[in-house]
Amino acid sequence: MKPFQTKIGITLTKKKITVLQVNLGKRCNLACSHCHVEASPKRTEELTPEICEQLVELIKRFPQIETIDLTGGAPEMNYGFKELVEVARAKNKEVIVRSNLTIYFVPGFEDIPEYCAENQLRIIASLPCYLEDNVDKMRGNGVYNQSILALQWLNRLGYGKNQNLLLDLVYNPPVPLRDKFALSPNQKNLEQDYKTYLKEHFNVEFNQLFTITNIPIGRTKMYLEYLKIYQPYLEFLESNFNRETVENLMCRNELSIDYLGNVYDCDFNQMENIPARTKKGEKITVAKLLEANNLDIIEQVQIANYCYGCTAGSGSSCGGALV
Repeated sequence: MKPFQTKIGITLTKKKITVLQVNLGKRCNLACSHCHVEASPKRTEELTPEICEQLVELIKRFPQIETIDLTGGAPEMNYGFKELVEVARAKNKEVIVRSNLTIYFVPGFEDIPEYCAENQLRIIASLPCYLEDNVDKMRGNGVYNQSILALQWLNRLGYGKNQNLLLDLVYNPPVPLRDKFALSPNQKNLEQDYKTYLKEHFNVEFNQLFTITNIPIGRTKMYLEYLKIYQPYLEFLESNFNRETVENLMCRNELSIDYLGNVYDCDFNQMENIPARTKKGEKITVAKLLEANNLDIIEQVQIANYCYGCTAGSGSSCGGALV
């Protein structure tokens, strides 16, 4: 297969940074089979007070930041979640929390739905299918039913109904069992299928559906390698490369920050330990951004062959399809 750099034929450059996506840690109450973060209840890595303080300063200092995107693990479980929410909201930033929904039923976190509503957080929740069997196979027994209860809870608070309480869902294709691969279905059509089914069966409402490709890293990569179909899957993604997606890639206007304060171009590079770099090749940290007093010190996005996952078909990003 062609290296991704050869395929795109250009230097993938950064645009003005408007999004900070912060991975607060790997602590999670679930251990989903497709998780590229490899999060689980056994993981203990999380944000430190020192890095949290640096992030607070970053949010306060740079008005160009429009969105703070909090992820994990289960971001709600990890240190710094509420502090970053409150600083960002005080500065009128949009705050996204990427939730697995089941966290609401874990002792000690029952206040999270009301907290999210009070602070008008945008919730982007994983529901990789609207059918129970498919969800539980990917995420664990009982996850679907808890997710439905959580969505009903959020609806009662106004999520999916009030224009200030946005509730979006995320679809992931099943991880392939053999070398018969498929891209995500048309996002708008699938969104309507989700809305119809969830409304009819559970009276659940939500705003948008985002389709996200399974990027071959983390547990997905391990599973594909175990089945000896990792390389064929990469080749399948390459064969569906769509040049029109490149302009809208999420790595171009965001910084991805880990719980240690290291900076990456995207969440996938973070998990593969491919740091963002300055023009001189220096690794970037939150401390260096503060020292430079500039968020826009990255010229070139670091790329790898799994970038084919974001550029295949209609494209894929943390906000769904790209074209």
